[in-house]
Amino acid sequence: MATRTWDAASERFVDDGLDRVEQLRRLRRLNGIARLMDTAIRIPGTGIRFGADSVFGLVPVIGDAGGAIVGLYIVNEARRMGMPVDKLVRMLANIAADSVLGSVPVAGDLFDLFFKSNRRNLDIILDHFDVRPEDLRR
Repeated sequence: MATRTWDAASERFVDDGLDRVEQLRRLRRLNGIARLMDTAIRIPGTGIRFGADSVFGLVPVIGDAGGAIVGLYIVNEARRMGMPVDKLVRMLANIAADSVLGSVPVAGDLFDLFFKSNRRNLDIILDHFDVRPEDLRR
């Protein structure tokens, strides 16, 4: 159960306790999904990282659709956490760009290596909730 405490600086009651814990739990889960999809594997000797989205993209149409479905899960979770519509639209545009441009044979596979829509979307979420990536580490 969440508790409410008086914040003298803002002169209002604020929610704290488990609400923040629940928010961090959700953000950690989204961080793990974004990492798995976009940056899970590093190519040795380079700074290039890729994830399941790049691998899925090798399968024409179906792979990009699967990656988009995972991206839409992240957007839906952000919506459930209270993200404003303008930021959700930006997140959807990232997924659309990744899906449409990523579906182009060969060039789309290269595009998937460098355009990390899930990481970009996670950055939008973290920025909105004023959470640093270091806060997601346990």
